Order: sequence, then structure tokens, then C-alpha cells
Amino acid sequence: MSDTDTTASTAADLNGHDGDAGLIPLPPIEAGIDQEREYVAALYRRLDELRQENQQQLSKVRSTGAVGTMQNISERDAFATMYEDRLAQLNAVDDRMVFGRLDLDNGEARYIGRIGLTSEARQRLMLDWRAPEAGVFYQATAFDRHGVRRRRHLLLKRRAVQSLEDELLDATVLEEGTENHGDGALLAAVTARRTGQMGDIVATIQSEQDRIIRADRSGVLVVQGGPGTGKTAVALHRAAYLLYTHRDRLKSAGVLIVGPNATFMSYIERVLPSLGETGVVMSSLADLYPGVRGVEEATPEVEEIKGRLDWAQIIASAVEHRRRNISAPREVSVEGVKVTVTPKMVKRGLERARGTGKPYNEARSTFVKVMVREIADKLERILEKRSEGNDADRSYVVEDVRGARDVRILLNLCWMPRTPQALLEDLFSKPRYLADVAPQLTEGERGMLQRSPGSAFTVADVPLLDEAAELLGELDESAGRDQARQRAQREKDLENAQKAVENATPQLEEMGIEGFLDAEAVAQLNADTGPRMTASERAGVDRTWTYGHIVVDEAQELSPMQWHVLMRRCPLKSFTAVGDTAQGSSPSSARSWEQGLGPFTDDRLRIEELTVNYRTPKNIVELAEKVAAANGLDITSLRTVREGEYAPVVEKCDDAAALVPAAVTAVAAEHERLEEGLVAVIAPEQMVAAVRDALVRAYGQRVGTGAGSMAQDVVALSADEAKGLEFDGVVLLEPAALLDEASGKVGSLYVALTRSTQSLRVLASRALPTGF
Repeated sequence: MSDTDTTASTAADLNGHDGDAGLIPLPPIEAGIDQEREYVAALYRRLDELRQENQQQLSKVRSTGAVGTMQNISERDAFATMYEDRLAQLNAVDDRMVFGRLDLDNGEARYIGRIGLTSEARQRLMLDWRAPEAGVFYQATAFDRHGVRRRRHLLLKRRAVQSLEDELLDATVLEEGTENHGDGALLAAVTARRTGQMGDIVATIQSEQDRIIRADRSGVLVVQGGPGTGKTAVALHRAAYLLYTHRDRLKSAGVLIVGPNATFMSYIERVLPSLGETGVVMSSLADLYPGVRGVEEATPEVEEIKGRLDWAQIIASAVEHRRRNISAPREVSVEGVKVTVTPKMVKRGLERARGTGKPYNEARSTFVKVMVREIADKLERILEKRSEGNDADRSYVVEDVRGARDVRILLNLCWMPRTPQALLEDLFSKPRYLADVAPQLTEGERGMLQRSPGSAFTVADVPLLDEAAELLGELDESAGRDQARQRAQREKDLENAQKAVENATPQLEEMGIEGFLDAEAVAQLNADTGPRMTASERAGVDRTWTYGHIVVDEAQELSPMQWHVLMRRCPLKSFTAVGDTAQGSSPSSARSWEQGLGPFTDDRLRIEELTVNYRTPKNIVELAEKVAAANGLDITSLRTVREGEYAPVVEKCDDAAALVPAAVTAVAAEHERLEEGLVAVIAPEQMVAAVRDALVRAYGQRVGTGAGSMAQDVVALSADEAKGLEFDGVVLLEPAALLDEASGKVGSLYVALTRSTQSLRVLASRALPTGF
């Protein structure tokens, strides 16, 4: 057993050992808040002990240096890797580490927390929330108790227990007159002040959410859910659960989490560490291609064109177009000797190179070798005739041909090395080139794609760059040989590392730590000459990395080309895609999951639906659904968990010029009625800058960017930027303009109306859309 082990001990067993060294007695079932505080304090003492032990062991390992045999070094690195990973986990779960207790019919008591803990004497102190035995904390109901007599929620602030919430599921206990409490923890979570960072829901996961979190890893699981149903939280908790359950597979391959934009990724970045997981790759759609951060597209029309799956064929044609024959014989000069190169010679070189099946740049080396050899053979024959049978050494001829300027020009004319960036820039800046390779596009569509050389790459360009990189391969002709040597060396390193891990594992388990050894990570340590990189860090900078699982948020917004790229990143097609087709606002957003994902998933698509809105009060949900339905948006009506204290307010302004000053005043009004909280002004794109400037003049440093922060309780952003975020109060400006900029798509307006957890105020100078 270890401090991450999932084996439970009974309360009777543990209390029976009260007084033994290193054991902590469980509070009895009738324990009150004081006894729970004592137990929780003991858990934190154990956490601190483990931190100190791991830090001491890490320092000791590091002090040994890289000495001894390769296996000795591998064993040292195995220990260092384990201690570093464990410390990162222990440091990340300090806040509200424990949140639940189960009392079972058989007298067993289980504490549930963010990680598993045991005492020095291997006494079970706390179960990891992802362990099978912890599942009943989320699944038990009064109708199907799973043997649970009482479920207790421990509400902590940092390390201190503030209050308790009990759910008594045993009917015989209820008959004794004991009051049942079930919703306090959930309501406290959904009404708590927003901080600009997404919080985890590990303490309040609901049964329908838990079923999805623990679903099988294989295939493509789509989680459809309206606003406030916890889709994002479910996706992140599912990632943490899969990493825990399939650690051997996923720790080395990695998990990729993809979100719509940088603001959203910043908003969710703390959730997984708080759940005990620090080794995932997180990327917005703009950052999927290493070294490039895509900017917004000029128009929705261009974004839609670039999102079509046709671009897989267009890019392939563009690459092939760069391989060309000469139309007539050409003379090249090699050290003053003229050699004629014929189309037939070039054709043979092209065919030989294509026959290798290698990517464009890597196959070019074969073309160059064939052409240099043929030209050299011709040159040798010419020299032999001139020397009339002289047997002089002509081994220099090949190098002379390879270095000849005319030959280099000719070979580049027939097969020029290209980078993905250069290929794409040529496509969009040379109309004739695009017309030749993209007959699928109309003349008008091709015209819309034209732009000046040197223009910034856009988010919609990212999958096109990735496709080009896949077909072009490495630019350096020696890269293929280097990669083969590296693969051979890596196999040797991995074999050494595996032996080291096997030798080190018993010692590490004896120290009370399991599950953190990874032969691949140790092999990487031995291979690295620079700073250590985790698997997730290496994956983040390696375009060709293939992941064990990919989580996609706001998945309804992805274009077919974006899905095409992600499917290549996960050949096993193990995906969790969460979103809401009703909230789709991009030009490529799908009307159904079958339409959006069908071309990529065959029969491996499963759809689960979340039906309860936990975030948004009922009075705001009713308004949002009324507006959506009145404007033709097909939505599923959601159940809500609370009515809402503040009725939505709709105010008219005299003209558009009055909107910005009115927004500043409205923010003050929202803060006054909420007393505290994060208030967002959601405005049409063209108004955001002016609104933000006015708010900064009025509120100074209280105004934040993106999702804000604890120190910044005012933000201004567009409807697209607000997607996936949540705020205590929302001031929505000019709803009609939101519809205009989304080309009539109601999804953006629906998103904006459902971002609030408390209050909503709408300001408009134009006629309000139908439904208000």
C-alpha cells in the first residue's frame, strides 16, 4: 500500500489501532465539527511531512551527481523524476485538500480528497476522489444508496473546516427525526464570488456528471450541454480521472486539452493542478502549430473557406505543384564544361524520389542524388572523349556537379525545398498559384484569400500549416538520417531506463509512493543535455507528437480542418469533446455533432447530454431561452437549481453614443446590488476598446483583461471572448449589434445572455431582438 493506494480501511480497524505509532484514529460517526477539524488538521500535518520527506530525498539524490554506470545514472534519475513529480502534486492540492466523508452501512468511514494519503504506518487516511471506492460519494442517492448511510461535505477555507453539510441517505436514520441537508455545498459553490479563474467542482460533482467523467476512454465521447451545465468542469475532471486510471498509458503519451482562445486557457489553467495533475498540454486553437500564434481572421467568410476539408487536397496539390519537369533540354555548366539535361532525365529523378514515399523535403535528397549522378555520368563521358581514352582519376566529378551553380539552380527550379510558412504565403500572395492548385474554390473565394506577403498567420491558417508540415517533412535533408539514429539510440536508452525503474520501484514503494515512475521520462533525462522536460513539455513543442487522449472544449466551433489536424494528433481517436451546438457562432460551427464529427469517427461517436444548469439563475435562463427560441435557435430547455435573487434588467439608451457612459454607470449599479463580485461588460467587437478605455478611466486598476482576477473586478470583452467564462454580474450592450456581427447567428447572443451567476443588465439604443 502507498499514499496513493486506493485500498480502504474500516473505521473499526483504524480506531482499534489507536495509540500505535504513526496511526491517526478516525472520528466516530457522530463526529461534530470540532472532531472533523482535528482530523483534517492531522491530514495536513501528514501532507507537510510528505512534502518534507520528498524534498529531503530529492536534495539527497541531486547531490550524488551523474556518476557511475549508465544504469546507476538511470536509477538516480528515476528517483529524481519521482520526487519532483510527487512534490509538484503535493504542492498543488493544499487548498481544500479534503472535502468529503462517507459513512457506510458496515461501519466503514472513508474520507475523500484531491489525492490519496496514508500514514507512515500505512493506515488509510484519505481516498483519492478518482479511486473506484470513492465513486459512491458522487453516485449514491436515497433511492440507490450503494451502502452509504451518510454523505458528509466538509466545507474548507484553505486548510480550515468552516462548516459541514450532511446528506442522510438511510431512511431509518431519517425516521429518527434527523434533518437531511443536501444542497448546501452545491449552492455555496455556484453562488460563490467569481475570481477570474475557474474553480474545480470535485467536491460537488453530480451523478450525471460523474457518470461521464468515469466513462470508458475509447472512442470519441461528445458531451452536449447547454450553458452552465458544467461541460468544461466535467471535461477537466475527466482528464484528471483518465490520467489517474490509465497512468501507464497516458503519462508517457500525454493528454492534450484544446480550448477556443488564450483567455479561456488562462481561465481554466489552475483546475487540473488542483486535482493533483500537472502533466497535461494545454493549447488554444491559435497555438496548435509550434512557433506560430494565429491572429483573428479578417472576415467570417474567409474563416469559413479555410475551414473546409478541401484544404487537405489543396495543400497536397500545392506541394506536388512544387515538383516540376523542364519543358525542353537545358544546358548546365560544370567547371566550364557544358552538359545537357533532358526532360527524360528529370522525369526519372522525379519518379525515383516519389517512389520513396517520403515527405516532400526528405524525398528531395533522393531526387538530388539521382540527378547529380546522371549529370556526372554525362560529364564523365564528355571528359573521356576529350581525353581520348586517358584513364585519369575522375572521382572529383560528382562533387564538381553537386557544387556547380547551374546545377543547383536547375535542381531548385525542379524541386525547391519549402517550409510550411513559405508554401502558405505563396498560396495566398500569388493568385495564379492558388488558381492552379485550388479549382474547388470559386474565383471570388480565391480573391478573398489574397493577402500581402509577410501578413500574420491567422487561427484558420494553423491547420493549413500543420497539413503542409505533414506533407513537406523536415527541411534539412539530413534530418531523416539523424532521426533514424536518434530512434535507435532512444531504444537503447529506454531499455536501460526500464531496468532502472524495475530496480528502483521496490525501494520507492517502501517509502510509501507509487505510480510516479516512468521509464520514458527517465530515458529522456539521460538523453537530454539541457534542462529536464516532462513528456507534456516535449509534446507541447513537437508538432508530430501523438497523444493518448485529447479533450476539446467549445468543440462545436471547430472547422473540419481543425478536426482533421486533431485526429492526426491522436491516432487511437480517444477524445472527449464538449460543447453546445446551440452556442455555435463561428462560420464553421456544425448544426449537429454527427455533421461535425461524422466524417472522422465512423461508428465510434458516443453522445452524452448534461441537462441541469448549475450556474445561471432560472430567471436569466428563461429570458435567454425565450430570446433564443424567438430567433430560431434550436435549444434544449434546461433545469435549473435556483430561482435567482435579481431579476434581469433591460434599459433603453437614447442613442449609440450614450451606451458607453451608461455601461460605466451600470457597472457601479451592479457592484452596489451584488455588494462584491466580478462584473463583465459584454459588447459588440467594435465597441470593446472604447468600453474598456472608459472603464479604466472610471475604475483604474480594478479593470482587468480576459476573465479578470481577484484584484480586478471589472472586465470588458466581446461575446466570443466571453465564451466558456462566467461572472457574478453581466452588463450586455446592444444585443442587435451582436446579431449583426455574427451574421445573424443567435449563438453569440445566447452565450452573452448566459454568462452570469447572479445578475444581468441589458443596455440597448437600437430595437431589441425578438424575445426581449
